[in-house]
Amino acid sequence: MDGGQRQGMREDSAMRILLVNTNRMVPPIAPVGLDYLASVLTAAGHQVHLLDLCFEPEPDAAIDREIGAADYQLVGVSVRNTDDCYYPGLGWFLPDVRRIVERIRSRTATPVVLGGVGFSIMSEAVLDAVGANLGVRGEGEFAMLRLAAGEETAPGLVRRTDAGFEAAPRASGDLSILPGSTREAVDNARYYEAGGQIGFQTKRGCDAHCIYCADPVAAGRSVRLRPPAVVAGEVGKLAARGIMHLHTCDAEFNRPLDHALAVCHALIEQRLGDRLRWYAYCAPTPFPEELALAMRAAGCAGINFGADSGDHSMLRRLGRDHSSGDLRVAAERCRNNGMASMFDLLLGGPGETEATVRRSLRVVREAEPDRVGLSVGVRVYPGTPLAQYARTHPNALHGPGAHDGGFAAPAYYLSPALGESIFGLVSREVEDDPRFFFSDPTSTDRNYNYSDNTVLVDAIARGYRGAYWDILRRLQEGLPPE
Repeated sequence: MDGGQRQGMREDSAMRILLVNTNRMVPPIAPVGLDYLASVLTAAGHQVHLLDLCFEPEPDAAIDREIGAADYQLVGVSVRNTDDCYYPGLGWFLPDVRRIVERIRSRTATPVVLGGVGFSIMSEAVLDAVGANLGVRGEGEFAMLRLAAGEETAPGLVRRTDAGFEAAPRASGDLSILPGSTREAVDNARYYEAGGQIGFQTKRGCDAHCIYCADPVAAGRSVRLRPPAVVAGEVGKLAARGIMHLHTCDAEFNRPLDHALAVCHALIEQRLGDRLRWYAYCAPTPFPEELALAMRAAGCAGINFGADSGDHSMLRRLGRDHSSGDLRVAAERCRNNGMASMFDLLLGGPGETEATVRRSLRVVREAEPDRVGLSVGVRVYPGTPLAQYARTHPNALHGPGAHDGGFAAPAYYLSPALGESIFGLVSREVEDDPRFFFSDPTSTDRNYNYSDNTVLVDAIARGYRGAYWDILRRLQEGLPPE
């Protein structure tokens, strides 16, 4: 919406809108999507208030208090996570979201619209699970502007009817026409103090072909870029408030490469590189020396690479386009440029065997990243190629959602060649190597779940900041907070 449209909005067309954050994970993660959405709605002239249930000890009382305090005309409810995507934990959050939605609907007849990444991954299943009737799949800003203007249809709107679900095609909006976020709706300073990092986004969408990944399902395959100067301006606003540890919320920061370089140069031009310590999710390739140099100069302190496997055959089965050799190069370029590196491996997918697990771990050891995260069991999300494959291999599915067919409840694929014996295999292979973060359900002292991780919570309270894997690394190495 441009300036002329905003100025032309009649005062009586402004809506009072309540946005609700349902995510109560600990350590807390600031709701970036709601921050962006609130900025756009406010710029359009609407009165927006955020009810953040993350810090509310009594959510029901907070809902009653907020809805009783104002006559809201639209309520947006964010569903960031449906579960913790962590096989040993099997955490599922939709029952809690259902209780929140029921409480809201019991207190007001105002339309309640669901949204967020978790909702966009499995819209109809989430509406069923939480007992709601409306939601927006994909880009929230463009759809909510339409709904706030009183329109009954909007891009990505999913509606439950007596005849079933109706879903409007979602739009891949031009992010360059959205106003830059002020990042003022969310109490980011409080999240920074309690959570250790704040997110920012440089793009949306992912055109990669990983068979398991829900990012293209949630955000679409069309990659939409935020203007680098707008990103740098937003980051600068956060830095001015003393928020110096950030993390990208992109699927993969380095794709496309030219945009990643442009963002780095914009941060450097704003003289933020010496003040910030930010972290990124990246693909192992492309990661040329030029990008490593630019990221470090822009303030990047560490990179989490989606390595997935060190075995060539498994990489191809998982739909990845990098090689085991790319992993070695990525770790080396991080070391040479003073950035910490983390490899995330995804073990147990289709075709995984003892030999491929051992080969992956050997390759990763030889690459020598600072840390390696080992996720055993691949979460199956609807709409992904893995979901189609898993339906024809039901014996490979584990977890409470293994038999419902829709995968709304957590369901995990474990290669039938290994089954749950994979945990013992991995445990024997990594032994006590501190570089490997691994959760063995038979050993309670090996916990790599960030959700409700008391070690992380205590470290953040003592002043540690940054990506959670890097906080754990610093603790292990006896390094002080920065």
